[in-house]
Amino acid sequence: MSQATYDIIIAGGGTAGCVLAGRLAAADPALTILIIESGPTTRNDPLHIQPSRFMYHQRPDSKTMKFYSGKECAALGGRAPVVSCGQCLGGGSSVNFTMYTRAAPSDYDDWATVYGNKGWSATELLPLLRKCETYQVRPGQATHGYAGPLKVSYGGYYPEVGQEFLNVAAQYDKTRGHTDDVNDFLIRPLGQRWPKWINAETGTRSDVPHHYIYPQSSNKNLTVLTGYHVKRVIFSGSVARDVEYVPNSQIRDDGTSQVVTARARRMVVLSAGTFGFPAILERSGIGSSEVLKKIGAKEIICLPGVGENYQDHQTVFPQYLACESSHTLDCIVEDDQEEIAAWTKQWLEYGTGLLATNGLEAGIKLRPSRQELYAIGDDFRKRWLEFYAPSPDKPIIWMGVIALLSGEDRPPPSGKKYFGVVHYLQHPASVGYVHATSADDVEAPLDFHPGYLDSPADMALHKWAYKRTPFPSGSAATVCERSGPVPISEPDLEYSAEDDRALEDYIRLTVGSCWHSLGTCAMKRREEGGVVDSRLNVYGVEGLKIVDLSICPGNVAANTYSTAVLIGEKAAMIIAEELGIPMGDAGAAGPLFKARL
Repeated sequence: MSQATYDIIIAGGGTAGCVLAGRLAAADPALTILIIESGPTTRNDPLHIQPSRFMYHQRPDSKTMKFYSGKECAALGGRAPVVSCGQCLGGGSSVNFTMYTRAAPSDYDDWATVYGNKGWSATELLPLLRKCETYQVRPGQATHGYAGPLKVSYGGYYPEVGQEFLNVAAQYDKTRGHTDDVNDFLIRPLGQRWPKWINAETGTRSDVPHHYIYPQSSNKNLTVLTGYHVKRVIFSGSVARDVEYVPNSQIRDDGTSQVVTARARRMVVLSAGTFGFPAILERSGIGSSEVLKKIGAKEIICLPGVGENYQDHQTVFPQYLACESSHTLDCIVEDDQEEIAAWTKQWLEYGTGLLATNGLEAGIKLRPSRQELYAIGDDFRKRWLEFYAPSPDKPIIWMGVIALLSGEDRPPPSGKKYFGVVHYLQHPASVGYVHATSADDVEAPLDFHPGYLDSPADMALHKWAYKRTPFPSGSAATVCERSGPVPISEPDLEYSAEDDRALEDYIRLTVGSCWHSLGTCAMKRREEGGVVDSRLNVYGVEGLKIVDLSICPGNVAANTYSTAVLIGEKAAMIIAEELGIPMGDAGAAGPLFKARL
């Protein structure tokens, strides 16, 4: 097979990579761009464009998600956690929960000041957050956009459990209150009905491929290859020139494993995700000397930070029975074809109904009061003083309600209805790592440790966030079956030392991924373990950039889709400037936002 040549090769067709490709192709249709994606296409597939179908992709036999097994860990009671991520065009944008959540402004300010990345402060990034969206929730909001490709709304249905959550929360805790917009970039610890990446008019998912890539199908210079793993980048001296890729046996099961090479005239961009990046770099000879020697890869550049700094949002999904009259997504998750057919008719005609929601209707970003800090305990005190206290906009936990039974241990279809009161840590203190185990086998398992609960500070937060697990017989906190909410006049539960031990056991056995993996090729100073600079260039080589969540030097208090899109938009501006391509207005923040900062 003859070698094809392109101006830019984007190795990995995830969220940020597709945003980058779409923006560059639209700005300069003559630019030849190749996207190499390991998973399948998603175009007009109901399992992708219907928002409520997200749990379908978490099935063990899924071809649109990839599952990574971590090491057995004492902090998890000897359990080996499994973390999944998107493996299809658009990556997580095509399979996620469609939750619309922005980070705390200080998260991005930390990127600029703590980690030394000029141009990445909250004020500088807000125009790009506005550029990508059409905010259908409410007109005239200064910090939101109204002309972008991705639609944001409340979705097409409002399940009862979300309504009840907000009603009860407002009565139970009057100190925090309610807001119409917790994502206005002036984040406060308030609750609200939660918006979604869903088009209010069509009830469809606001993913990246259907809004940045597929509309440019007539552009013959934009080439998308699906079903191929990127093996390595080949260098001419210190310049990235070629990309090797091979068929993904799960997608292209034709019995061949031929290595194909494509050449980049101007640059190679890696957009293979938090798990994909480290392995590709290490197979290419970039990483710590110890790892490269271990896997048998010839060292080109020693970058010890490759694969380190793995971060996620640790989550717990406690489950409850819902009343039979409530509407939940359990019938969709259980693949009840009769129910799906009935809701499909409404979805196609009006863009509404259960297929037009994610079932996650209400939530709150929590920041503790002084009394609550005392209750969390000493294990968290140092983390609070060093990290949270200086940044009043940083919440410690997100908590909300989802109208379905989620988690790994879902029982067989029973006809019952469920809901979960979910929480995840916004900035876990624990970190892990991801490394390749082979220089040649792209499907070899990774050396992966997510680090869940390695820090006692994280366990302290989980215990505070959730104290409704089954407790020993005779405990005041013992779970029992009842209908409806507990009366507000009821006294708060009291927990014994034995209860706390039971709660810790429960958390060790159930805590898992929120599917928000990031950080393994961090954008920070090289001497501090950084892999890329503020213009996304890999240190020590030329013509190689990284564009995905793996560049995040620190975590963000949000579901990570917004940040992934933001990274793609920022990368498009950077690369367009370097190539001399006019990109147009990124979207002005407006005087109101500037005055309110």
